[in-house]
Amino acid sequence: MKRRSFLMGASALALGQLASGCGNRQSTALNVGLLQNSIPVQLLAEFRRTLESPVRLKFDPQAQLKDIYQNLRVWKRQSENPESSPGFSLPLISRKPPAIANLVTLGDYWLESAIGEQLIQPLELSTLPGWQQLPPRWQGIVRRNRQGQLDESGLIWGAPYRWGTVVIAYRRDKFEELGWTPTDWSDLWRPELRDRISLLDSPREVIGLTLKKLGFSYDTANLSQVPNLKTELLDLHKQVKLYSSDHYLEPLVLGDTWLAVGWSTDILSLRGRDRQIQAVIPRSGTSLWADVWVQPAVQKTAAESPEPETSQSLTQQWIDFCWRQQSAIDISLLSHAASPILVTLNPATLPDSLRQSEILLPEPSILEDSEFLYPLPQEAIEQYLELWQEIRTMQFV
Repeated sequence: MKRRSFLMGASALALGQLASGCGNRQSTALNVGLLQNSIPVQLLAEFRRTLESPVRLKFDPQAQLKDIYQNLRVWKRQSENPESSPGFSLPLISRKPPAIANLVTLGDYWLESAIGEQLIQPLELSTLPGWQQLPPRWQGIVRRNRQGQLDESGLIWGAPYRWGTVVIAYRRDKFEELGWTPTDWSDLWRPELRDRISLLDSPREVIGLTLKKLGFSYDTANLSQVPNLKTELLDLHKQVKLYSSDHYLEPLVLGDTWLAVGWSTDILSLRGRDRQIQAVIPRSGTSLWADVWVQPAVQKTAAESPEPETSQSLTQQWIDFCWRQQSAIDISLLSHAASPILVTLNPATLPDSLRQSEILLPEPSILEDSEFLYPLPQEAIEQYLELWQEIRTMQFV
């Protein structure tokens, strides 16, 4: 999974500059490594105003989730072997990893491996007002056992602060010529779209949408029990011009493809700049994803962080601040992804732009039929990969 913004805004520098001001000689009390563009800059200034006393804050934006995950691995490796040299082996291009953060952004899809590798530690959130307001579905995706598997009585390993979907994007001009517009996954198989589709380079997503089309769950563990799955995937493969998780939108912009399946954040960002791009959430449901705050297993030593209790308190304050109603609305308005808190609010209290966005806030029936990609048993993962490789190697004339 390589979810990222299609274009990176210039807000990265502003993020760090705005939040780190106030007392440069102080030890940083709260250091957050976050996915770029996932938190509005305005929210950071507002959070500072809520604090009772001035403290040094640092918010370090990262372009991709995989970069943040790599930082978690580097911090753990350094803690186990303090003499090890960070970065890559080539001295001229090695990079120094950022300072150990109190919190970082991670996608829910990464939680299983992060917990299994002991890169993150549980959070104490159950008494926070925001946690108690969080919908059970979003609580459930971060309650895990020590192996990273879902567990209703497990520890809390993350704090979901925004979420989105996988949607269908299409060119309005091309579909006006066809005389119809896509509404569900089954439309991807229509013959007029042969060699006109770009899909994510992800077996869970592509096999998952095919399962959905056939009336099965994204999280089906035994693919051998799904009739006609291989045939359906082969037919879909004939439709595809490109598989990519990084560059699936460029062909759509250029008109080389007419339809793309991708992450809602990417497509909402593009749609705001290209009037020809339209988007729809499939009516039978889709896959969901969430960005969550997690706490690195490695924390600063007492010498590096003179007031660890202050840092822990600020960590909880920041998480709960993100769950406040106004913060949730601001995140949803400005980051191309919805806060899970919005699901609990009366729609009449929301700005018109949120109420009217079917991509940010899908119809309740569609949301009910949509699914997070849950961890699968190893034997199921092998089934997915084997089928994926078989389909991808097929050649058609």
